[in-house]
Amino acid sequence: MDEKRKKVIVGIGELLWDVFPTGKAIGGAPANFAYHAKRLGEEGWAVSAIGDDELGRETMDVLRHKGLATIVEICDRPTGTVQVTLDDKGVPSYDIKKDVAWDNIPFTGPMRELAHRADAVCFGSLVQRMGSRESVLAFVKSVPKTCLKVFDINLRQDYYSKDIIESSLELSDIFKINDEEIGTVSDLLGIPGTAEDVCRTLIGKYNLRYVILTKGADGSEIVTPDEVICEKAAEVDIVDTVGAGDAFTAAFVVSVLRGDSLSQAQKNATETAGYVCSKKGAMPD
Repeated sequence: MDEKRKKVIVGIGELLWDVFPTGKAIGGAPANFAYHAKRLGEEGWAVSAIGDDELGRETMDVLRHKGLATIVEICDRPTGTVQVTLDDKGVPSYDIKKDVAWDNIPFTGPMRELAHRADAVCFGSLVQRMGSRESVLAFVKSVPKTCLKVFDINLRQDYYSKDIIESSLELSDIFKINDEEIGTVSDLLGIPGTAEDVCRTLIGKYNLRYVILTKGADGSEIVTPDEVICEKAAEVDIVDTVGAGDAFTAAFVVSVLRGDSLSQAQKNATETAGYVCSKKGAMPD
């Protein structure tokens, strides 16, 4: 294998518009992830679906402008939107519209071909709330054994279940979760103890390489079977935190694929997330 070739890094799932009080911005965790992988020099792919509508056409215009490779199907549902409100610290809350295009992603031949050459794939729980679940799981099951499979959970409203979480963990190498979500997962899966206890239990039960635990302003932890690597958050003037976690995941995955140590990958991820926090929207130029 040519080590200099760009790594094929795929985000599969929701593609939508975050609608803020002051305007809208393209988003969706998988597209954010793919964008930052591309921005860091790799071959980032966003896989999703849009509606045959003006917002869908605007979506593709923006993704083309940002240079992102895509497999985005057009379906008979509207392009996804999320109403986003920010508190006085810039922390978002979401009202996610249901039965939209990304809830109905088909699994196509081009998607299977992309899966076969993927070096990493990132997927979440939100996209599995409706009909897209089978397509997402089919994609993840189609990647090579060497492909890094990242389950970046995103617990939104009531769009998750024990079955979605467990079946996703069973397919994954890396589990990413934040300090607010860890308690919910602990309760749902019946795993007692501290956050680190829960992470280690998940590693053992689901044969994970490690768990990434992000803690907002308190930084992050990489939990392995043998150690916990801690890193402080980047010190930046926060504009909003939308997409910062996706940027963290992308930078971490890129670093790992390039052979960096876990500690260095975590530092790179922290720096990238901090940069996104200092800018408006999830895909700053």
